[in-house]
Amino acid sequence: MLDQSSFYESLPRKRMGAGALFYDQAYKILIVNPTYIDHWLLPGGTVEMDESPQQGCVREIAEEIGLTITLERLLCVEYLSRIEGKNESLQFIFYGGMLTPDQIAAIRLQEQELSEYAFVSLEEALPLLSPNLAGRLPHAVQALSRRQTVYLENGQPLFL
Repeated sequence: MLDQSSFYESLPRKRMGAGALFYDQAYKILIVNPTYIDHWLLPGGTVEMDESPQQGCVREIAEEIGLTITLERLLCVEYLSRIEGKNESLQFIFYGGMLTPDQIAAIRLQEQELSEYAFVSLEEALPLLSPNLAGRLPHAVQALSRRQTVYLENGQPLFL
């Protein structure tokens, strides 16, 4: 019989990612261009072991773009099934707020991971993003305008 600690260690683990939706004063969305994949992302990244999605998002933003921020709220959670060699995951989008001109001027990219950043409209962002993020981001933007949180499974919203 397993002791409690061994039992919990034997349970499945899910990969988690967390990103933040930021706007500039013109309501353009901040996206970043990673050096290690061929599509753009929201600032954020992989949540580490024993780290909450919110903590992981704040840490990744500080590491990637050099900003210390407080997330305003959760906009979207998506469950993604195992596909194309990727294990299943939970993906979170938080609202990071509207960046001031001073905050934008203070952005410093982590050069090993990011080559550039841009502020773009939602329509401009979608073809630059991965298919999963391009499907998730419009739901997050809509959730922000409705002051809601949305839950998706493989791109499909549930519990509307």
